[in-house]
Amino acid sequence: MVKNLEDLQQVGKENVDIALKSMGVLSKGTQAIAAEITDYSKKAFEDGTAALEKLFGVKSFEKAIELQTEYAKTTYEGFVAKASKIGELYADLAKETYKPLETLMAKAK
Repeated sequence: MVKNLEDLQQVGKENVDIALKSMGVLSKGTQAIAAEITDYSKKAFEDGTAALEKLFGVKSFEKAIELQTEYAKTTYEGFVAKASKIGELYADLAKETYKPLETLMAKAK
């Protein structure tokens, strides 16, 4: 419990430090997630453009279906992989953001 003004100031300083640590982790995690999403979007656009160029050069309907099927399969697999990675980043972000607050909760008990 707070016994005097100095203790109150120390508790306030500790709480601000904890909040700043938590916000720093949140900022870095959000930047990492945004970078992953940006990379995925860029790659998806490039892959789509390449697939469309290949499709324009096809001479038979069967080859067009084959290319489209291959593109759909690789696009789906890439999406699932990236979605899993982004999900892991969100889970790690939540854990890391909460860590500094655990210290605060432990002191409150």
